[in-house]
Parts: sequence; C-alpha cells; structure tokens
Amino acid sequence: MNYGIIFYTVGWVLNTEAVCMLLPLVCSVLYKEQLTFMYVICILVCLAFGFALTFKSPKNKTMYAREGFVTVAFSWIALSLFGTVPFMLSGYIPSFADAFFETVSGFTTTGASILNDVEALPHSLLLWRSFTHWIGGMGVLVFLVAIMPLFGGKNMHFLRAESTGASVSKLVPKVRSSSLILYSIYSGLTVLEIILLYLGDIPLFDAVTLAFGTAGTGGFAIRNSGVAEYSTYVQNVITVFMILFGVDFSVYFLILMRKFNLSFRSEEVRGYFAIILISILVISIDCRGLYESLGQNLTHSAFQVASIITTTGYATVDFDKWNELSKTVLLFLMFIGACAGSTGGGIKVSRVLILFKSMFKEIKLCAHPNTVYKVKMTGRFVEHETMRAVNVFAVSYIVIFFASLFLISFDNFNFTTNFSAIAATINNIGPGFDMVGPTRNFSIYSSFSKLVMCFNMLVGRLEIFPMLMLFFPQTWKK
Repeated sequence: MNYGIIFYTVGWVLNTEAVCMLLPLVCSVLYKEQLTFMYVICILVCLAFGFALTFKSPKNKTMYAREGFVTVAFSWIALSLFGTVPFMLSGYIPSFADAFFETVSGFTTTGASILNDVEALPHSLLLWRSFTHWIGGMGVLVFLVAIMPLFGGKNMHFLRAESTGASVSKLVPKVRSSSLILYSIYSGLTVLEIILLYLGDIPLFDAVTLAFGTAGTGGFAIRNSGVAEYSTYVQNVITVFMILFGVDFSVYFLILMRKFNLSFRSEEVRGYFAIILISILVISIDCRGLYESLGQNLTHSAFQVASIITTTGYATVDFDKWNELSKTVLLFLMFIGACAGSTGGGIKVSRVLILFKSMFKEIKLCAHPNTVYKVKMTGRFVEHETMRAVNVFAVSYIVIFFASLFLISFDNFNFTTNFSAIAATINNIGPGFDMVGPTRNFSIYSSFSKLVMCFNMLVGRLEIFPMLMLFFPQTWKK
C-alpha cells in the first residue's frame, strides 16, 4: 500500500475544501454576519492540514486500483470531517454527531437533515450547506483531476471509484480532459438553472441554493416548507432540471458532439424516462381528487417523481399523506435511482435493467440449457466483468441495508420509519416516510444510529466498495 500518495491526495482535497469555504465567507461579508472570522479559522484549519500533507510530493507515485479506492474513501471522510467545522464553531449545530450527519448528508447529496428550523441559520451557513451538494454531486476528486495533472493516467482509478454506475469509461482518451468536460457540462447546467429560477421572480440567493441542491441532486432547502412556497413556474423549472441532472452526462457530451443518433440510443436513458412517465401517470390517477385542479395534481406528481427517482429529495407536498399505491411507487423509485454517470443516487437504472435481463436469461437457460444467451444493453453485449460487478453490488447492498436496519432498530422506532430511513440514506435521497417524512427530520435518532446512517450515505455515494475496502485486512497488506 502506497500511503504517501494516499495522504498527498487527501491533502489536496482539504486544500480544495478550504478554497470552497471562500464562498460562504464572501456571503457572510455581503450579509454583514458575525461569522466572517469563523470562516477564516475554518479555512486556515483546512489549509494547515492540507499543507502538512502536500508539503512534500511522494517519491513513489505508483497507484493501483487499491490505492485509488482507499484514497477516494479517505478523501470523502476527511472532506466530511472538516466540513463539520463551520456548523460546530458557529454554534448552530454544536453536537459532533449532528454536525457530521448534516455534513455527510450534504457532500453525499443525500439531503437528510437533523435541523428542526432551517430558517434559523444565517445565509452563509445555508449557502455552505447547499454548496456541499454541488461539490459532492460530480465529485471532489473528479474536480481535482480536471484542474490538476496529479498522477497521469492513474487518475482513472479516482474516476471509477468516485463516479456512479455499473461501469465507468472515459469520454475522450485523456482522463483529465474527460473530467474537465464533465465539470463544464455540470457547471453550465447549474448556471442555466440559476438564470431560469431567477427569472421566476425569486431572490438570487434562493435561486443559487436551489440550483446547487438540484444540480447535486441533494435537496437541502432553505425554507422550513421545502419548495412548497415557491411558484408553480419555479417548481416546474426544478422538476425539469432534476430530471436532466439524473441523466448520464455522457449523453450530453454526445449531444454537444452532434452525435444525436448515439445519444438517443442509450437503453438506460430510455428506460429512465419511461419509468418517470409511467410513475407520473400512476400517481396522478391515484391522487385524483386530492388537489383542486388537474394542473396541480400533475405538477406535484411530476415534481415528487423527479425528486425521488433522481434522489434529490425536494418536496412540494407531504407525500407521506398520499395513498398507499402512490407511496409504494415512490418507494420503488427510491431504490431504482437515476442513471449511471449522473449526479443521482440509488441502485441506478442500468443495474436494475441488467439484473432483470440476467433473471430472464437464467429462466431461458432453465428452459433451454444447451442454448447460449448473452445479456445486451444498447445493442452491445454486457461483459462478464460488469455482470459480476452488478451481482456482487446487489448482494453487498442487501447485506449492508439489513445490517443497518438491525443496528438502528435499537432506537425502537416503528418499522416503516426505520426501513425508509435506511432506504433514504443508502440511496442518498433524504426524506423517508412516517417519522422521517418530508415534513420531519432525522433528529429523533441516537448519535449511534446517525453515525450508522452516515456510513450508509458514504456507502451509497461511493457505490459501496471504496468504503468496504477499509474494513478488509487484505487491503492494507503490501
């Protein structure tokens, strides 16, 4: 294990986090808050540790997949630990477990909160809270690869460990160029959403924080009512962009390259939009009569479907009061998630399709044992390595899910609350049902349960294996 390169990279992550904290510092100055000096301290703390780890470049820059996965896991843990400092120093979230939960929820784009009164926070903390979504949406190491020539071609290990999906490939031959393209598309869509939201006659601060939450598919709101108080126009803009950020970003790259035929061939993207349309239709029919007009019904149905399948977690209504059929549809969407290569969480549409196709393949083999069947996606055969990875992911996901459910059950809340809490955290969604529904939060849980769910959020964002590798002795052997 090459520890030098691991800690060196973690150091640069902390330096990057220090630069990111300049945004809430500027916000604090503009709004004349008394937290300006506190942000200076936070920045200096990050820089002190970052500089200590990056002062000397490691002689051995050899990096294999093992180092890449461990580096990503350590980087996200460090990012979250130091991200708690503004909440704790300001005194608004004095408990470490609570501050860590809120920060992990931000960076992993989960959006689960322990805050009972969000509006009590100053503007700068609200901005930092939402900005963590944007940082975590595309990934901090992907950003580092985009701006710095860290370790040459070995950066692909970072990209694979931090990006989402069954398999990760480069958009162009150079990894750094691929990362730069991803962040350019990500930033461009974010700016476009800010402009469109601002045109909806809302304050610029609201437009920025809502866009950060949408882009990262995180869902931290700056109002206690979530997104319910905003106009239908604003809600519709957010709906559209939640869906857009749930699409594989390589599709946007193909569109920019004018390869329209290839971009619309993606079986995953077509499946993603089909699931959204069917879910909206089912919920709209099931919720008829709950709202004054058909337009309101469609607006709320589309918004919540987009919010849950993309794992954003914004809410315009208390969907916990919907009929059981509608809540069941939302529960299914929690697990399915968005597309691979997007900022959304969940199992991912591509994995769900592969698992279903594998099931049908086995049924066919049972009927005709001597026939050769291969699973295909978007006209291409799925490699055995990808099939194996999807199957192992599914098993690992189930084991972690039910182990976590068992651990938090000691808090003695009802099954619906606990089950949806684990589903909401491991899938990076945010709200669940019952006592952790859209109008409530996760403050009811003990510090131990919150830490369990912090692990779940990191596991969900990093696609399980980077976090699991930390617990295996073989990882640390030379």
